[in-house]
Amino acid sequence: MIVGIAGGSASGKTTFSKRLAEMLCEESVLEIHMDAYFKDPKERSTAIAPVTGRPYRDDNHPMSFELPRLRQDLKEAAESGKYQVIVVEGLLTLWDQEIYDQLDLRLFVDCQADERIVRRLRRNMTWGLTFDEIADVYLDMVRYRHNEYVEPSKWRADFILNGSLFSEKALEALVLYIRSML
Repeated sequence: MIVGIAGGSASGKTTFSKRLAEMLCEESVLEIHMDAYFKDPKERSTAIAPVTGRPYRDDNHPMSFELPRLRQDLKEAAESGKYQVIVVEGLLTLWDQEIYDQLDLRLFVDCQADERIVRRLRRNMTWGLTFDEIADVYLDMVRYRHNEYVEPSKWRADFILNGSLFSEKALEALVLYIRSML
């Protein structure tokens, strides 16, 4: 069974993916994180912010990812027979049609933009970025790409999960569903 998890930046996708894999520890689970498929920074395009006109490396655009490699890795993992459950997690998991078509269960972790920016600030500041650097790229680029690619994919999900309040009940229900489908 292939489970896709999408959602905005810092919505809780990775956290939910890890918890799901932990709950399915009795099954053979493979987690695939879209962030592992970023192109080299030198290969990513630059985009001009719609309002400020400032250039940014465009990390939230489909062309910033090695999507053909991700699609191939997903296909090979599914065909290998080694895994009962494959969890694919990332911004564009429900946006990319070829990935979407391989999914048996489609989840979207929804979280308000203000909460996502605060989480992103906290996370990225631990990486050494400044408040202004993180806020500028979010306000100038990330939110536009979110509205362009991520948010519309929400309506392609089988279930929309609350990214603001982690629900053990939702997790347990999904684990029961996945196990019933194996």
